[in-house]
Amino acid sequence: MRTMDLAPLWRSSIGFDSLFDRLEDTVRWNADESYPPYNIEKLGDDRYAITLALAGFSPDELTITAEQNTLTVEGHKASKEAREMLYQGISGRSFKRTFSLAEHVRVQGASFENGLLKVDLLREIPEAMKPRKIAIGKSGSNDNKQIEQKKAA
Repeated sequence: MRTMDLAPLWRSSIGFDSLFDRLEDTVRWNADESYPPYNIEKLGDDRYAITLALAGFSPDELTITAEQNTLTVEGHKASKEAREMLYQGISGRSFKRTFSLAEHVRVQGASFENGLLKVDLLREIPEAMKPRKIAIGKSGSNDNKQIEQKKAA
């Protein structure tokens, strides 16, 4: 299945534009977009890590950019003298890999070791958005205004 008809969803949903765009992008996924290989790991309830295999790259040839809900990792190989390669299994091509981040997910840091770039992510939900328990007071009384905070899932 290469096409998806989202018309029924568009007719009855408001404000989900970016979700529908992501669904359409998923269907258009291309095998050329598989470089470099990467893992996405869940380290805890609110902690994640993206690890990219970047053999042949050095940290100064990589750029990591985080803006709004997008994380972009780019690699540009420095031009070197031409060599006669009998076989080239290690790719030296430039790349740009983009990841969509959920709201309130921020980049905590990045490290590069043994050809692996690891980007640490943390989801921080603002206090105002966390669920809270509201006590029910007696009718006509304003005494019971207790609010208990709960940890969001």
